[in-house]
Amino acid sequence: MAIEERNEQTFATRQIHAGAVVDSDVGARVTPIYQSAGYVFPSYDEAEARFSGESVGRAYSRGDNPTNVVAGKRIANLEGGRNGLVVSSGQAAIAMTLFSLAASGDHVLSTASLYGGTRQLFDGSLTRQGLNFEFLGADATEEEWLARVRPETRAVYTESVPNPKNDVVDLELLGRVAARAGVPLIVDNTVATPYLCRPIEWGADIVIHSTSKWLSGHGSVIGGVIIDAGKFDWAANSERFPHFTKGSFEGAPSFIERYGADTFMSYVKSVTVLDYGPTVPPTSTFLLLHGIETLSLRMERHVENAQRVAEWLEARPEVASVDYSGLPSNAYYELAQKYLPDGAGSVVSFDLPGGPDAARKFVEALELVSHMTHIGDVRTLALHMESTIFKRSTQEQRDEAGVTPGLIRLSIGIEGIDDILADLERGLEATKA
Repeated sequence: MAIEERNEQTFATRQIHAGAVVDSDVGARVTPIYQSAGYVFPSYDEAEARFSGESVGRAYSRGDNPTNVVAGKRIANLEGGRNGLVVSSGQAAIAMTLFSLAASGDHVLSTASLYGGTRQLFDGSLTRQGLNFEFLGADATEEEWLARVRPETRAVYTESVPNPKNDVVDLELLGRVAARAGVPLIVDNTVATPYLCRPIEWGADIVIHSTSKWLSGHGSVIGGVIIDAGKFDWAANSERFPHFTKGSFEGAPSFIERYGADTFMSYVKSVTVLDYGPTVPPTSTFLLLHGIETLSLRMERHVENAQRVAEWLEARPEVASVDYSGLPSNAYYELAQKYLPDGAGSVVSFDLPGGPDAARKFVEALELVSHMTHIGDVRTLALHMESTIFKRSTQEQRDEAGVTPGLIRLSIGIEGIDDILADLERGLEATKA
């Protein structure tokens, strides 16, 4: 039995109830783990109907597991989207989205400031597979973006809050660019979460997340999600997406004819994900669902702590600069007030003028703060960017991302703020030695 979903309910209510299903056999209130690779077909005809797409019944867990379906629906609900599909990681969410839109020789416009792993994916594997990426700076005008649109352009890509520099993106501007170009705007909303920012409200057509981060919150699982706003007119822009004008097999109606507003998500689910198989285990999704239930409560503490840390770091003589858009001194403060009115997230980056030597002393002196690669954990984490995430990047890529030799990224957790500051004090004091 499905739980009624009403979008007029508060975020705090929907993060618990949206998409939930009460198990019909035993009445389990918590969404069960459906640990099954496949599902029994009640008849020959029903099996055929499921494979032809004429039945909504599921055929295989590679792209359609009941536990995973609940998570996709819940996150889509929180983002204001039409539907969502969980996959094995945030990187898989990016790849599956682009593989569903573009083919070899096609072109993607992107903001230059991106998470290092995403930039490596674009410049590495996806470029080798024939996709062409073009990067524009955060200050590019609408006219400059439109001037870069080509006949083979298939998407505009950005992050709502780029990691690690927090240079907030003008989503409304990019939404206009994508609409005028006739392509979808894809927004990675991992750092902001749907609690702080909902890109669909500003013109995004597709939203992705690494669910490993704040949505889960506990650092126990890896996962990703693709969310379709259901607003892009695929029929009106079919010349850019000819594969949507065909059916999934000979004689079948086209994706646009059969699915309409669900064209993109239906293609992702029944073609791209089915072909590549980036399946997330339902055991992981079960833990993700438990994390989402407390998202708003955790984000309030995350943001409160991050603001305190950013203000504290800004006043420290050992620190050359602080990147956090919640600071009035930050270049992106005004954009943050527009797109992130409830807080600028919980990633705080700062630059140590002593470079890698100072960074080494800082991280090795920490006791409470964990020195590791991850963000969005309830625990506070620290990482030197140049020697880890951006180790394989070129100097030009580091410059575009704003990664300096002494840049430290903090993912601020929900511990007591006095304990966090005491440990950061310990790290900064060590840089003087």
